[in-house]
Amino acid sequence: MQQLYKFGSAIFVFLISIVATQVQAQESNNNTVNITTTAVPFLRISPDARSGGMGDAGIALSPDANSGFYNLAKTPFATDRSGIGATYTPWLKEIADDMYLATLAGYHKLSDNEALSASLRYFSMGDLTLVDFNGNKLQTTNPREMAIDLGYSRKLSDRLGIAVALRYIHSNLSTGSINGVSYKAGNTVAGDLSIFYNGLNEKSAGWAAGLSLSNLGGKINYTDNSAEKDFLPANLGIGAGYTEVWDDNNKMTFAADINKLLVPELPNRAEDMKAYRDKGVFGSWFDSFGNQAWQFGFGMEYTYNDQLHLRLGYNSKTYESGNWQNITAGAGIHFSFATINFSYLVPTGEKINRNPLTNTVRFGILFGWR
Repeated sequence: MQQLYKFGSAIFVFLISIVATQVQAQESNNNTVNITTTAVPFLRISPDARSGGMGDAGIALSPDANSGFYNLAKTPFATDRSGIGATYTPWLKEIADDMYLATLAGYHKLSDNEALSASLRYFSMGDLTLVDFNGNKLQTTNPREMAIDLGYSRKLSDRLGIAVALRYIHSNLSTGSINGVSYKAGNTVAGDLSIFYNGLNEKSAGWAAGLSLSNLGGKINYTDNSAEKDFLPANLGIGAGYTEVWDDNNKMTFAADINKLLVPELPNRAEDMKAYRDKGVFGSWFDSFGNQAWQFGFGMEYTYNDQLHLRLGYNSKTYESGNWQNITAGAGIHFSFATINFSYLVPTGEKINRNPLTNTVRFGILFGWR
């Protein structure tokens, strides 16, 4: 137990030190950096109501059907043999009622050591009217995007698990000719690699940690011009969690995640765009460490009798990653084989951008079978 405590403490201190360093760098350079942009940003929206109530920290939480959205390597450690989860997340609810992210995910353990997983993300932007520079209406469109995942996870030992996932991405923002440019739907594939360390004892107390590399794949293109492909939101995530069990009915879990966007910084000068566009995907992951696109999430979850869950969290993005700061809250109720989760987000801080999930209730349901 002492070794597990030291292991978890070291990871947690490492996470905090990275955040402190990046925040300091951001404050000293926020006049010179740009927002780091990517294609298909819907892949960065937290799709789980449980993690959504804990500051979007989910890499090292206990496994369930939504584990593939954060760290698929957790799945073989699930107590249920099979599970299915669905989540509905309104988007920009304060200005539109037809924009949302819907997800469906599931897994099945082939044995005590390995599992197969699948998931679907569908993002609808509602009906949008496109206009030209003079304000003349061009057309009405319904932009929509989706991602389909297939994954395999396996235990390497009683404590360590690994996983790989393959993702098909379809992005249909607009089709046809607009202002003389012919647009089409974009399609590409990407993959995830993840690791999970399970240091919990037989009472489900102790430390857990994880690492996830997600959206590693080719660029995506929306026109016939092969030189105008955009980067996917490749991401490096590191997380740690600690669960303290007080007695048979009461326990508390703390979790913290750090995410680093593995995409190069958008150049300030137009003449540098060609070099940016020509940059290879593999090289772009390493060049991304020159930007400051970081996200930090911290959350806590109180559980009573494995039936009632109360959650609180905080999430922050650096200026280059979107400049959001939010307090999150959530709750969950567990029945015999189902869990219903809710989460709510409140903006905080000064001189920040408004999160599209502000004042929005996110709803999710999980089913598990043993």
